[in-house]
Amino acid sequence: MMNLRLQEFGLIVYRFSLGYLFFFIARCLFVLFNSDLLEIADLFDFLELCIYGLTFDTSAMFYANALFLLGSILPGTFTTSKNYQKGLFYLYIFFNGLALALNYLDVAYYRFNLSRLTSKVFEVLVNESNGLALLGSFLIDYWHLFLLYFGSLYFWGKLYKYFTIERVRTVHIRSYVFSSIVLFLFVSGTAIIGIRGDWRHSTRPITLVHAMEKVDHPTKADVVLNSLFTFIRTFGKNNFRISEEFSDAQINQLIQPIKQYEPSKEFSTPPNVVVFILESFGREYWGAMNYSRKIENFESYTPFLDSLAQHSLVFSNGFTNSRKSIHGMPAVLAGIPSFDIAYTSSQYSNQSLQSLVSIAEEMEYSTAFFHGAPNGSMGFLGFSQVLGFDKYYGKNEYDNNADYDGIWGIWDEPFFQFTQDKLSENTSPFLATIFSVSSHAPFKIPVQYEGKFKEGYVAMHPCVQYTDYAIARFIESSKKEPWFENTIFVFTADHANLSYFEFYQKSINRFAIPIMFYAPGKSWGEERFDLAQHMDIMPTVAQLMGYEKPIRSWGRSLVSTEESSLVVDYFGAGSYFFMNEQYICIYNGSEVIGFYDKEDYGLEENLIQYRNKEMDDILEKGKAFLQDYNNRIVRGNLEAE
Repeated sequence: MMNLRLQEFGLIVYRFSLGYLFFFIARCLFVLFNSDLLEIADLFDFLELCIYGLTFDTSAMFYANALFLLGSILPGTFTTSKNYQKGLFYLYIFFNGLALALNYLDVAYYRFNLSRLTSKVFEVLVNESNGLALLGSFLIDYWHLFLLYFGSLYFWGKLYKYFTIERVRTVHIRSYVFSSIVLFLFVSGTAIIGIRGDWRHSTRPITLVHAMEKVDHPTKADVVLNSLFTFIRTFGKNNFRISEEFSDAQINQLIQPIKQYEPSKEFSTPPNVVVFILESFGREYWGAMNYSRKIENFESYTPFLDSLAQHSLVFSNGFTNSRKSIHGMPAVLAGIPSFDIAYTSSQYSNQSLQSLVSIAEEMEYSTAFFHGAPNGSMGFLGFSQVLGFDKYYGKNEYDNNADYDGIWGIWDEPFFQFTQDKLSENTSPFLATIFSVSSHAPFKIPVQYEGKFKEGYVAMHPCVQYTDYAIARFIESSKKEPWFENTIFVFTADHANLSYFEFYQKSINRFAIPIMFYAPGKSWGEERFDLAQHMDIMPTVAQLMGYEKPIRSWGRSLVSTEESSLVVDYFGAGSYFFMNEQYICIYNGSEVIGFYDKEDYGLEENLIQYRNKEMDDILEKGKAFLQDYNNRIVRGNLEAE
């Protein structure tokens, strides 16, 4: 009797193809939950993106099913036995369950990360001592997703078992060997093609940036991709590579990475500096940053900060250079952004570097970092040591669990009061960084303040108001201290968060953050609309402190009129955006995707067909920036020369 392993071949094709169905369901949920962040025109547009996504789904499924496929094509009749098939089922459901879990996780996580899940998720897991509490909170908040996930996985298993294999005991040797060879060649050949994304020898394996080639709007690339693919293709990846496209002279001309400013005369004695990095505090929530925009039905959730803004230097066009909290720390304090591969999680993160901390210590300041979370959370303790802070104050130093929120750390109000007490112990000028915790998912406020603040449009709004209130208490108590009048307070955010207003749901404005400088002894009282970013904070504060020496900075001093701005950030799917006062440029690392007007925040009209010298200039500056950024990190050249 001839045996050509036809039933095995058919079942392999059937079971592998089930992945397309459940990846499609996950993609539908992804779009449904995040439709306000994705520029999908209609159903046909979505279906077209799904077709483009098949290439990436195929690659991901071959990764997920590698062991299953290998086990299915082994020569031998034992592969048809009941127990062996049961083992294959568990192998299949385990790895495909993990793949599906990553995609379902992204349904919820994308709103906070604004790009498909990558291996950077390990940074969050590794740096959190309260992982179980976070998991519990996630389970509660997204219980419906967990039900959908386990329901999908159950249904997937049922479909897998819908067709079974008959036990084979005797075979015709020649036909069996022949069919086994054919089966092996077919599966291995299609696997190679599927993982690479193409059969042509000249074609490189597909990467995240290839998704950009298939879309007419950058955000659509995240619909084309799937989370298993982006996770695998970024795992263990090092994007810090030496490049020599531009000479040193060209680099200096295009971006001037080493700057030296005339010391500010604003302060007669070196001022104290307090940098507030406010967790998830997007620009959308600040009234002072938005009143001039005339956003329909706009409401402010920062009454105290709005009052300070009347006497402050306010930058209403500020943008982040980071995606996560730990990435915001080097961006704000050292002017080092994080893109697809974070600087803080790379092998280069322990090198010496110039920062506000090193500048302050050079000027004989005392320095301290304050974060109310358990010590070590988010990696702040480790990187604070890299920066060289004299002291670190966290939940351990606060030492009162009565004020612990149960998940992230000490509530902002009591921790800010603790911070104020510690600052008042200084006898010399000081630099302090305060990283808040309370404006974070799961969006809770202390029980005693429930009902005190406006409910708002999204869960974030009461938390923003609570942190604003905590800042008010901090400033009020600090006014009684002798150091207060000679202090610069810097207010910014690590990244944005939940959005309600359409203006802030536009592609570029998803990275919109506030930047404000307040000095009690100064009546600055100015709102500026020129571009600003995290990287600008270090040189700005250094100049205000009266620092006279060269500074390594890819940003610019916002109190100097000598430079123009170039905002740089990672857009997602392996691409970046560069923005100046004229244009926005989307660049995938090798070629331009599009040029847009500076105020076309939704990237609605691609002007690439009208390419001009000004567009070429922003592209050249952006590429020069990326080269210098990578080269300096790899070569350990992050100090002023």
